[in-house]
Amino acid sequence: MNPADEILDIVDENDEVVGQAPRGEATARGLRHRCVFIEARDAGGRVFVHRRTATKMLFPSHYDMFVGGVVGAGETYDDAALREAEEELGVRGLPRPEPLFTFLYEADGHSWWSRVYQVRCELPVDPQKEEIEWHGFLTDEEVAERLTTGAWTPDGVEAYHRLREFRQESSESGLS
Repeated sequence: MNPADEILDIVDENDEVVGQAPRGEATARGLRHRCVFIEARDAGGRVFVHRRTATKMLFPSHYDMFVGGVVGAGETYDDAALREAEEELGVRGLPRPEPLFTFLYEADGHSWWSRVYQVRCELPVDPQKEEIEWHGFLTDEEVAERLTTGAWTPDGVEAYHRLREFRQESSESGLS
């Protein structure tokens, strides 16, 4: 199926479903929908980073430190997180990603509710060639350094900064 034809739930400012539309239409019209962002780390704690292919509908050829994507119509965030992580990493049998927090991303005519997850991927990865042009596992320091160069997905960068704040707050309150 063409990704533009995938049916998405359209949601309001409270993340309540108000309709459905094909992904291409939702993107073109800036209709609010749902997305998942999964931070995948290897056994050594390094972050999976990749460069999207030039054929991606949104943010082609941009770097990202999350795997993920849209939540399909009728799909839960949790199910979408596992599906997207396994698809993009090219693995099966991944542990269910752990949900961390949700935020509303709004910028440049785009709007989506975003749920951020983390998962440990100790399996060898074989990323989808149609989705990922380059990949590697980087330390937190390497990710922070590379953010100053190249084109990065703006929603991924926002999720990255929010995740750092979330972990800082959790650490300060003794939750992590």
